[in-house]
Amino acid sequence: MQYSHEIVNNVLVLKLSGDLIGENHGSELISIINDAINEEIVFCAIDINEVRYINSSGIGVLITILTKFRNKGGEVVLIKPSESVEKLLLITKLNSIFFIVPDIEHAFRELVKI
Repeated sequence: MQYSHEIVNNVLVLKLSGDLIGENHGSELISIINDAINEEIVFCAIDINEVRYINSSGIGVLITILTKFRNKGGEVVLIKPSESVEKLLLITKLNSIFFIVPDIEHAFRELVKI
């Protein structure tokens, strides 16, 4: 998996690509999350358009990210999951706990409402 991150308008924007297998990069992503929260960033947009596959550890990473932000009064949105990832989110019913939006503009609009 490859990833990049930046803070835009007080929102942590993560862009992930490849396979989200938590044991490979999960601790690095959680470290980025913790750093953002320590800087009082409470909103996160995760672009998963280029993620091909997520295993159970990867799901755990997403849930950990969501929990950390919600515990601080914040929120996480997922941006444009690929078809296979969208099916996984539907099967696991994670689509009911994550906000899923089509693009970064919708992500910012959704986070402003909160």
